[in-house]
Amino acid sequence: MIKRKLLTLFILLSFSHHSNAQFGFSHEIGVIAGPIAFQSDYGERHDLKTNSGNTGIGIGIIHYLNFSYKADCNCYTPETYFNDHFKLRSELSYNKTELKHFGEWVEPNKTSLGADQLRAMRGNTAITNVGMQLEYFPLSIRDFTASIGKIGPFVSLGAQFSYYNAKAYSTMGPLGTPLTTFPKYLTPTDGRPYGFSTEGGSVWSVVSSVGTRYKLSPLRDLMVDLRFQYFFSNWVDGLNPNPAIYKENKANDWLVWFNFGYIYYLQ
Repeated sequence: MIKRKLLTLFILLSFSHHSNAQFGFSHEIGVIAGPIAFQSDYGERHDLKTNSGNTGIGIGIIHYLNFSYKADCNCYTPETYFNDHFKLRSELSYNKTELKHFGEWVEPNKTSLGADQLRAMRGNTAITNVGMQLEYFPLSIRDFTASIGKIGPFVSLGAQFSYYNAKAYSTMGPLGTPLTTFPKYLTPTDGRPYGFSTEGGSVWSVVSSVGTRYKLSPLRDLMVDLRFQYFFSNWVDGLNPNPAIYKENKANDWLVWFNFGYIYYLQ
């Protein structure tokens, strides 16, 4: 399914390149990849082991509308502040993270049944994202484009629609019984019989990034990008203990993605 979506997006981008040139845009395409730290109900919040342990990898393809350059005439557009400092980025990306509990309550010196249940609990979530961001370049896009070896820092803000597929399980046996499941995950949540789920779903998220480009050649850039993505749901990781009882787990899921990118300018 993911491969078909990627192919579809490439076809759409190719069509867009030919059909939109007369409106004063040029196009850029690229690929991104890098590690992800997923902040969820697995592990103890603000714990270093949780932050470093619940990690995954993400990949994606990106497309930019460059308003400072016109592909049809191989020339710059009339100079305005917007044209010289903003680009519109669309993206299709995929990431997957393996999850487990870390922190004080699963330390080796904890010998209770609850500690054993938490240590045995495992999960993963796979997320497909599609969305757009508006990127702001405080320095001139024209100056960056014309100078090999130049740096072009940026910040961005946007939204994405995501489909997630979460799984939760235990090495002690099927979840949902007092023998295998920590009590907080046996509590009903949002009309579901338990505070865990092995289902998929869709969710909106807000995305913000800070990064920079490096001008490698007239038609090629390298990019590094640090992203924060906040989901408007607490089910993305597959866990959601009843927030009315377990206040420490009331926050929605979010992630940080540090990615590297390669961008090519279409002519």
